[in-house]
Amino acid sequence: MPNTIGIYIHWPFCRSKCPYCDFYSSAQKCNNEDELIEQYCQDLEYYHSLSDNDQVRSIFFGGGTPSLIKPQNIEKLIDTVTSLWSCSPQIEVSLEANPNSNHPHMFQDLKIAGINRLSLGIQALNDADLKFLGRTHKLSEALHAIEEVTTFFNNHSIDLIYARPNQKIENWQQELKQAVSFGLKHISLYQLTIEENTVFAKKGIKALEENAAAEMYTFTQEYLNTHGYPQYEISNFGQPCLHNCGYWQGEDYIGVGAGAHGRIHIDNKIFATTHPRQLEELTSQERAEELIIMGLRILEGINKKHFSEQCGLNFDSFVNLEKLHTLASQNLIINTTEKIRPTTKGLLVLNKIIEDLCC
Repeated sequence: MPNTIGIYIHWPFCRSKCPYCDFYSSAQKCNNEDELIEQYCQDLEYYHSLSDNDQVRSIFFGGGTPSLIKPQNIEKLIDTVTSLWSCSPQIEVSLEANPNSNHPHMFQDLKIAGINRLSLGIQALNDADLKFLGRTHKLSEALHAIEEVTTFFNNHSIDLIYARPNQKIENWQQELKQAVSFGLKHISLYQLTIEENTVFAKKGIKALEENAAAEMYTFTQEYLNTHGYPQYEISNFGQPCLHNCGYWQGEDYIGVGAGAHGRIHIDNKIFATTHPRQLEELTSQERAEELIIMGLRILEGINKKHFSEQCGLNFDSFVNLEKLHTLASQNLIINTTEKIRPTTKGLLVLNKIIEDLCC
């Protein structure tokens, strides 16, 4: 069986920079799109020369705001991937879009270009919080975009941000119920954190109090799990995104574009890749740590045999066993001879779990 990989294409341009965002992105307009797309195609050809026997099971356009790319250039990138690699018959081709990214027929054109999974960056379902979060769309535009996306696509998702400053639990409950009513296949929900060097950090914006945020998260888990959106990852509910699952399960992926990262196997060694075409071999210890960081995000957890195959180290020999047993006794993880996985309670303190295991 061929090794399956994902292709991540990063478009770093946005109409504006959101005040909470610490991703690699720029509010400057791209004035040389066609030239840049050609460079992306050349980068794909380079990575194909290192991984020509692999099979692509997903392509993901992220950013930034990749829905700003002209549809014909999105189609060109997809065609480049499918012409270079063998691709899964059920290949997932995702793109992140904003409700007001480009032109009136954007979603229809994206479908024609080859996108079959559309993720909308909604972030809030009221105009006041949309303005606070620096979003350039109104609620009316978001609702119209959701209607169009569910019309043109069979696989769709929205992003929402909760634990906004001064947000009340009852207001979040109402937004979540409204989100469920849209009939989407997937919902991603992210707690607002104030990251260094963001506009929010520079303005002294404070995150919502920890206990209030935890209450919102617990309600979210309970409500979505009983309303058709089973949780499969710390922030994701519903029909799993194949591409992101590849990250969490430690599969290879190729990253193209400024700000993109990748992980690829070459001659039984694992390399981290960065733009432009930089490769750095990871040690077994480095690989083991990132497998734990990523693998414990998903509810199915880490298969210990698979872990050993991926990094060459025995799981129980690598982690801090004393703290592992303590975490299990506290019902933060479930540890068996075959796998380790977080409990619902453990997801609330996942960073602590990872730190304890890897120290």
